[in-house]
Amino acid sequence: MEWRDEGIILGTRRHGETSVILEVMTRGHGRHLGLVRGGRSRKQQPLLQAGNRVDLVWRARLDEHLGTFQAEAVELNAARLFDSAAAVFGLQTIAAHLRLMPERDVHAGLYETLMLLIRHLDEPLLAGELVARFELMVLEELGFGLDLSECAATGARTDLAYVSPKSGRAVSRAAGAPWQEKMLALPGFLVDGPGRRADPAALDQAFRLTGFFLARHVYEPRGVAEPEARAAFLGALRKAAGPIGENAA
Repeated sequence: MEWRDEGIILGTRRHGETSVILEVMTRGHGRHLGLVRGGRSRKQQPLLQAGNRVDLVWRARLDEHLGTFQAEAVELNAARLFDSAAAVFGLQTIAAHLRLMPERDVHAGLYETLMLLIRHLDEPLLAGELVARFELMVLEELGFGLDLSECAATGARTDLAYVSPKSGRAVSRAAGAPWQEKMLALPGFLVDGPGRRADPAALDQAFRLTGFFLARHVYEPRGVAEPEARAAFLGALRKAAGPIGENAA
């Protein structure tokens, strides 16, 4: 068995004296693991860092085997990302979200978004926007997507200000006003497209929103805790850009 693909490195773990198990998110083969022989060598270590984009060849005798990777550099992003706490914790958060997906399941949209994220993770405000959108995509890919296209009560597509915690659907400002204390705030940048930029308050709302539904639909049913890196990422954003994500869960 053999295939070739490109991928973003999510992490490694030691294997034996000289090798590592490499974890990558690939364009056409999903999140995938493979052995890199000699991966702990001085030559290989700079290449096999989280955030780097690589060309990969995977080989195994049978498809269900771990197999081996050969990796060549395409874009070395790690050194740039390691200079930013938001980027480091953001990448760890993204990797934890991707591990919610079954290994080897293809998620082309997540891969393309990951490519965009890698370019901007060291820009805190923009990184916050992109990670919040990525979390919405993760919920969608897991079958728990939110419907932010129109008001659940009236069908209106403008002035959407809330999300129902029960249905995960958007609610307009007028329709949701009587129950606003029970609603989750819907920041405008999540519904107005990429032209609308987020301020720290909007990012706080976004991560409260995604965190609520991740906890309800993913963490609690699986009996797992929110990734520690997520809180660290929000802390790094708060330090860089203002009071973001206090108690966002």
